[in-house]
Amino acid sequence: MNNIIQGIASFQGNVFPGQRQMYQQLVRDGQQPSALIIACADSRVSPEHITQAGPGDLFVCRNAGNIVPPASDVVGGVSSAIEYAVVALGVRDIVVCGHSDCGAMKGLMNRDLLKRMPSVASWLRHAEAAERIVCEAYPEGMDAQARHHALALENVVVQLANLRTHPSVAAALAKGSLRLHGWFFEIETGALLAYDGANGRFRPIAGADMPVAQDSSTGSRLQAA
Repeated sequence: MNNIIQGIASFQGNVFPGQRQMYQQLVRDGQQPSALIIACADSRVSPEHITQAGPGDLFVCRNAGNIVPPASDVVGGVSSAIEYAVVALGVRDIVVCGHSDCGAMKGLMNRDLLKRMPSVASWLRHAEAAERIVCEAYPEGMDAQARHHALALENVVVQLANLRTHPSVAAALAKGSLRLHGWFFEIETGALLAYDGANGRFRPIAGADMPVAQDSSTGSRLQAA
């Protein structure tokens, strides 16, 4: 804990004094984040660091495996964060961000790793569709590393599908006030890939070119008569 305590002291003594007015304004005006990012709890994956965002810029929800449980009668932390971000904060974008070397995906590939973690095993059932896709639609001869990479990518797409089951998200998409994004962060290279809903592929984010997983134009819904 010593390094954490030292960090707090540095923030209070060196950082906060120069940003005092900004923090006071954030309290006075309230938070107005532009996006909700649902990311993995992995300590190597910090959405604020990756995007170089400041306080008040992002509404962040993190959990093992960047999971979004489908909407149900059982209220959880992820579903309440999604609803609050869309309804109360009016975010215009939601990002599901996966990453390389994900321990949760390794657990899906090797269930023996989860024997002593029943809560994690139960949580990861929300990613089983991604596992099945890789098992049935990918070549059998893939090595373990390639299989893990494919699983982590497919998991982002599966969680985007789960995200669309939430009423607040479905309504905002129908109104054209929300866009969904799927990202994949490669820890070892710093590269960030984005899912392109138009062609079903991940591609690098380059400059202002930001692929969108779904918005009102790419979503399918009934048109008013």
